[in-house]
Amino acid sequence: MDSQRAKEILLLYRPGTANADDAEFQEALDLVKQDPQLRQWFDEHCARQSLIRDRLKGIVVPAGLKQQIIEGIAARKVIVWWQQPAFRILAAAAAVVLLISAVYFWPQPNTSNNFAAYRNRMVRNIQRTYPMDMVTNDVAEIRQYLAQKQGHADYVLSRPMQKLPGIGCAILSWRGNKVSLICLDAGQQKDLYLFVISRTELPDPPPLDQPQFSRIGRLMSASWSHGDKTYVLAGHGDEGFIKRYL
Repeated sequence: MDSQRAKEILLLYRPGTANADDAEFQEALDLVKQDPQLRQWFDEHCARQSLIRDRLKGIVVPAGLKQQIIEGIAARKVIVWWQQPAFRILAAAAAVVLLISAVYFWPQPNTSNNFAAYRNRMVRNIQRTYPMDMVTNDVAEIRQYLAQKQGHADYVLSRPMQKLPGIGCAILSWRGNKVSLICLDAGQQKDLYLFVISRTELPDPPPLDQPQFSRIGRLMSASWSHGDKTYVLAGHGDEGFIKRYL
């Protein structure tokens, strides 16, 4: 894990919560201890989160607000809430929090559409279990199904993957772009998940035919581009396990 990857993970970190117990957060936090620049960034991130949390805690619900709502419902009157004094106070408090968020987070680069965000979203969702659109051990049927559904069916499998039986497939979406998921049976309850997307749909796809490895949560992944496609292969195991199928 490098410092950029650690930042992507720690952007979701909230101090004072159970986040630190998560394995991936822990790996990023260990890197913070070794990298002074990352430590400075992380301290600033935690300070921003603490400030926003304190501002939210400081919002006091105006006295009588609950009673106003109950009486309004009981009388079946249409109340213009945004014109009520209580709601004006809440709106002002919320505006302060939004302003703080905008000031502190505006300088952050937008990485939500880059390759790392795509890879992380696809692989993390494995742990929540993808429902298969079609279940079959016939890899030819998988390719035929994806072609019929206008998915990416012209993917290229390595020789080791060509020898594996299928489990199923699904057509997923990433920012309006189709992603083909091919699930293969590697034996010993170690399924392999192969994600295929058009290379042009990513602003920074991995290099051609040069697999890059990354652990995401409990899974190991390999990412590469070939032809006009970008591939992500993920499974439960270490880097050596994934390398066997490349």
